[in-house]
Amino acid sequence: MSQATPDRVKQERPFRNVRFGPTDVVVERKPDGTVFIRSACALGDYPSNITNKLDHWAAEAPDRVLFAERDAKGAWQKLTYAQALDRARALGQALLDAKLSPHRPLVILSGNDMQHALLALAALYVGLPYAPVSPAYSLVATDFGKLQHILNLLTPGMVFAADGKAFERAIEQVVPMDVPVVVTRNPLSNRGTRLFSELAETVATSAIDTAHAKVKPDDIAKFLFTSGSTGQPKGVINTHRMLSCNQEMIRSSLAFFRDIPPVIVDWVPWHHTAGGNHNFGIVLYNGGSLYIDTGKPTPKGIDETVRNLRKISPTWYFNVPKGYEALLPYLRSDKALRDTFFRHLNVMFYAGAGLAQHVLDEYEELAFQTVGQRILVLTSLGSTETAPFALIRTWASDQANNIGVPAPGLELKLAPVEGKLEARVRGPSIMPGYWRQPNLTAKAFDEEGYYRLGDALKFADPGDPGQGLLFDGRIAEDFKLATGTWVNVGTLRAKFTDHCVPYVRDIVVAGTNQDDIGVLIMPDTEACLTLCPDLPADASTSQVVSDARVRRHFRSLLDSFARQSTGSSNRIARAMFLEDSLSLEAGEITDKGSINQRAVLQNRPNLVEELYCDPPSPRVMIAEK
Repeated sequence: MSQATPDRVKQERPFRNVRFGPTDVVVERKPDGTVFIRSACALGDYPSNITNKLDHWAAEAPDRVLFAERDAKGAWQKLTYAQALDRARALGQALLDAKLSPHRPLVILSGNDMQHALLALAALYVGLPYAPVSPAYSLVATDFGKLQHILNLLTPGMVFAADGKAFERAIEQVVPMDVPVVVTRNPLSNRGTRLFSELAETVATSAIDTAHAKVKPDDIAKFLFTSGSTGQPKGVINTHRMLSCNQEMIRSSLAFFRDIPPVIVDWVPWHHTAGGNHNFGIVLYNGGSLYIDTGKPTPKGIDETVRNLRKISPTWYFNVPKGYEALLPYLRSDKALRDTFFRHLNVMFYAGAGLAQHVLDEYEELAFQTVGQRILVLTSLGSTETAPFALIRTWASDQANNIGVPAPGLELKLAPVEGKLEARVRGPSIMPGYWRQPNLTAKAFDEEGYYRLGDALKFADPGDPGQGLLFDGRIAEDFKLATGTWVNVGTLRAKFTDHCVPYVRDIVVAGTNQDDIGVLIMPDTEACLTLCPDLPADASTSQVVSDARVRRHFRSLLDSFARQSTGSSNRIARAMFLEDSLSLEAGEITDKGSINQRAVLQNRPNLVEELYCDPPSPRVMIAEK
């Protein structure tokens, strides 16, 4: 393991001893500037169906907990590997009896719970595709446009929702009457509904073993839908090969999973590849235990996560940066929580966005204070189309945007595009295409069959490729100022939000064909309230950001950021607060919180116009010259 620990203090604060795989890479450079990179390590064998691991662990460790979730009274209800196998086989028989197929898959509308997990295992076991769909498309959206689009693509043969009452309106609007609906509780009032418990009582026959044996690596395992941040959601075909080989890639890099079965406390939604493929798969593949966390990385949702982490000591912890930020005050103030959290923890892992350096530093410090060792905070790069694991950093780095090197079995191509190197990947873990959308599939791959990630990368050390690659922004987000100067949106967003900690949640960067850069600021209202403590705790965002003390503080932040800028490409000249919420239905934000820069700017031309009006609007803050 490569670690940058040159000074005496760091040497006296070692990282917890954790086993990782080799990181050696092979690099080939072409005259046109294209660079090819692959791991020097070959990918190991993997099963044709990931649920072969369910068979394995049910025989090897039948009484080990596979899934656990809290019941209505708060007690943990646990399901062992042996129990999960029996129930998955029973449910698999029910799915076979329903005559499901790739053209009539199972669609799951609700979120993470035991019933969702068992239906997923059952479908995978007998080779019948399923599609977990974001609950927000049913519960938050009002016109059900994205849900209708998804069901039109899938033509489902069965639909499942945990709570019939909660999902009734969406089901009535978009699910055809001839499609069977299954619920855990509260059957629908206007159509026939089967209960999950009824399906679970189905008697498995020899047809289960026949179906399981017939599953081929390139058969469709599931459909996962992109967030729709670039338009309507796209149905990403996930094959059994993708799921299995991606887990072998993970275990090749995170070799400590071979040493001890992972225990994770996880909230990440299973309709996202990070939760449903990466985290769910890590547990199943390595014989681990998944404690289903119904908390969320929000000021209101973090309490449930904290309650769970008080009781369960994870060996591996995954969260998005906002989740780590939300958890930090609790760890800072509660020694008992720190003891439980860090006791068995091998690695902390984040994805989805950049983690602020001060957050990373404090986690390392808290870990050292608690267990006498620092714990590595790692990250990776991938997408729904890559199953998702593609690149990973398994060593300490002073550069938070270092996303490491390609996983074994994967070929990385860095292609020159508009002055940057666009990341493209090829290998057994890459999707065959988008379901029933051949035109989009064709656009997703280049002439050599590499999938276009759309992310720009650059070498951390051009002279030593083994030091990893740095995330260099999204190709589609970058733009030119009127001077022809390129603006790297991803890098600028990360630097400015880090500069404004803790008062900014995110920003939208504007300035296409303008003389300078402007931003729309999404403030952290709770943090901003500390600047004006006499305001009521329930003051609206508009009230808070219009307070003179808040505006004065942000003006000083804007000025200090401008003073340290080196030119027009990284100097923010003007800023304005975004006072209302971003729209899921308009594609401005995904249900996991990612912001679509272009959609926000296109949907709010009046704000962009106000940002650049001359003379400046009273709401616009201008940086000092």
